[in-house]
Amino acid sequence: MKRSLTVALREVRSYLGDKADLAFSLLLPVAIFALMYGAFGGGQQFHGTASVVDQDGGTYSARFLEGLRAVKSIDVQLLSASTADSRLGRSDLLLVTYIPAGFSDRIAAGQPAQLIFKQRGNGGTEGQIVASIVQGVAEQLNREFQIESNVERLVAGKNIAISEVQVTVQQFIAKEEQSPLVGVAETTVGNSPDPIKQFLPGIITMFVLFAISLGAQVIVDERKKGTLERLLTTRLTRGELFAGKFLSGVFRGFLQTVILLALTWAVFGLFTPLSFLEVLVVALVFAAAASALGLVIAAFARTADQATWIAVVFTMLSVVLGGTFFHAAKGSVFDTLGKFSLNTHANDAFVAIINEGKSLGDVWSNVGLIALVAAVALAVSRLFFKPVPGGK
Repeated sequence: MKRSLTVALREVRSYLGDKADLAFSLLLPVAIFALMYGAFGGGQQFHGTASVVDQDGGTYSARFLEGLRAVKSIDVQLLSASTADSRLGRSDLLLVTYIPAGFSDRIAAGQPAQLIFKQRGNGGTEGQIVASIVQGVAEQLNREFQIESNVERLVAGKNIAISEVQVTVQQFIAKEEQSPLVGVAETTVGNSPDPIKQFLPGIITMFVLFAISLGAQVIVDERKKGTLERLLTTRLTRGELFAGKFLSGVFRGFLQTVILLALTWAVFGLFTPLSFLEVLVVALVFAAAASALGLVIAAFARTADQATWIAVVFTMLSVVLGGTFFHAAKGSVFDTLGKFSLNTHANDAFVAIINEGKSLGDVWSNVGLIALVAAVALAVSRLFFKPVPGGK
């Protein structure tokens, strides 16, 4: 066992001294986690920009722009027609609202007037939302115009100026907006999803499995170059060499997880001391299973390229089927296949402890299954482990 530990520690020191390997194992998952947190964790409401070309410049186009600026979720950007057409042509903008010439005159004359949307494709997600907001403002103005028109007809011949009618109508509308007869109340049910808790388990399992599985490439390469054979010329036995390779994978995966979890605890205060230890137990068992699976790949791969591709395909299938980031619908084909993924059970255990406050005893079935996979993979890889190409 002492010689096995020596082999394992030597490889761990080599791993810690390899800057490229460290960057892949530690910095890349941190960077991806930060990107996903920024993309999904803001919790901010929509805010977009409405690009408008005012070719009218009249009273009613000014009222429309005033109503648009009153919407807090958008900024209004006024453009000339030539600038807007140029930016649409380059796809710098996906949607522009045009207020055509004569817009105010047609409304004043009681004739229908239209706003014009020019867009690239479907206008994009932001463009579609902005278009809906613009249409809402236009509909609100249309209702105001109808009210003003009806009031003007009712007071016709009573020597009341049209401007006075418009001011009075606007005052009543403003009063109604402050205390509407029908309002909308928002009630938050439960807590908003925490992106840290949502993505952390998947990030950990994906990169531990990926890094350790790719370690199979190193073993195949060492076997091809005769490095493993030379190690056997010392007092190291085949079993001790195998155990050393297994332990090095466990140490590497576990060390990677400890660093990532410790950073998360320090930055976000995600754990209690007890939950941190419980998560480390799950991580240790998962690292053992991943290391054993890496040895299985190394036992059957004939070349380093074969080991790499097998490891990549296996890891990506485990990530996709294991609900690493997004869970499949219950009872679906992917949900059924996901039960055969090691990541599924590791992620479920992590989520139960981190998100739901459960203890290690509550996830014993998941941890036990991962340990069973580790034992079976270890037995298979030991049976077919070949330090010498074509040897036994």
